[in-house]
Amino acid sequence: MTALSRLRLKWPILQAPMAGAQDETLALAVTAAGGLGGLPAGMLALEALDQALAAVEGQGPVNVNFFSHASPEPQPSRLEKWRALLAPYHEELGIAPPPPSDTPTRRPFDSDACAIVERHRPAVVSFHFGLPEAQLVERVKACGALVLSTATTVDEARWLEAHGADVVIAQGLEAGGHRGHFLSDDLSLQLPLASLLPRVVEAISLPVVATGGIGDPQGVRQALDLGAQAVQIGTALLCCPEASVRAVHRRALQDDEASTDITNVFSGRPARGIVNRAMRELGPLSDEVPDFPLAASALCELRAAHESRCSGDFSPLWAGQNRRHCREVPVAEQLQWLAGELEEQ
Repeated sequence: MTALSRLRLKWPILQAPMAGAQDETLALAVTAAGGLGGLPAGMLALEALDQALAAVEGQGPVNVNFFSHASPEPQPSRLEKWRALLAPYHEELGIAPPPPSDTPTRRPFDSDACAIVERHRPAVVSFHFGLPEAQLVERVKACGALVLSTATTVDEARWLEAHGADVVIAQGLEAGGHRGHFLSDDLSLQLPLASLLPRVVEAISLPVVATGGIGDPQGVRQALDLGAQAVQIGTALLCCPEASVRAVHRRALQDDEASTDITNVFSGRPARGIVNRAMRELGPLSDEVPDFPLAASALCELRAAHESRCSGDFSPLWAGQNRRHCREVPVAEQLQWLAGELEEQ
């Protein structure tokens, strides 16, 4: 029995945890439909994390996802320069900028979060940006959870295998949201999924999950044929009614003319989203942006003001390159369609 087969999924389909676009409703719908639901926890305060895990407990396997980045040192001069770059946009709308803040909007996995995981014992715990310290990984495993993490290169996949991961998620360059890299910031090292996946499968002995640009039954089948034991899908589920995507984001997902690019302007770390004004005029990649996750706070008033005007110009519109089948249908219907070329596991 492989690590993933322990979960007894009907379909080898994992839902990508998508912070800001979902809550436990989407995760539970995916699990109920035979996949593995994903619950993003990197932006939850401890009390909210406890409540979210209580809400999914006992309702089938769910993957709880955390960030494992290193918190940056204070950088007041960079934050002040970033606020100055944003000042003309506040003046344009006649709104005041938010007060200066170096409080991170995302927290890395720590002992306090681990204690909540130990209390609720989810089936799967996954990490983005590597793994936390070894002691925390062992505590997660001791409560019975499978440990997953994302690799964007073969070197990262090997590192994850050597440091305690049970399953590696191979993230192709097409994937939406934050890039999961952690060994190098050089984006030129990252490959499309069709190139990355077979290399990762060959390089490690762990089960591999494929993610990035998979949005139809043929893509699911192709990833499995290349050696993946399962696929992870995010964008193709964003328009399902169980997702909590904001209206401006949902409209952008359905705009056939919109393109995507990788940007750091919304959080300080590269992530793929639909191109908008902020990305065009401030990036898409800029050396002026403070380190992850400090950049986000200075944008909050601009985002809110534009969204109140039905504009996503300053919103992170995370999406993968393949949006052709991002449909407004229930999760169960979308999952059944995506699994159309598979036999039940």
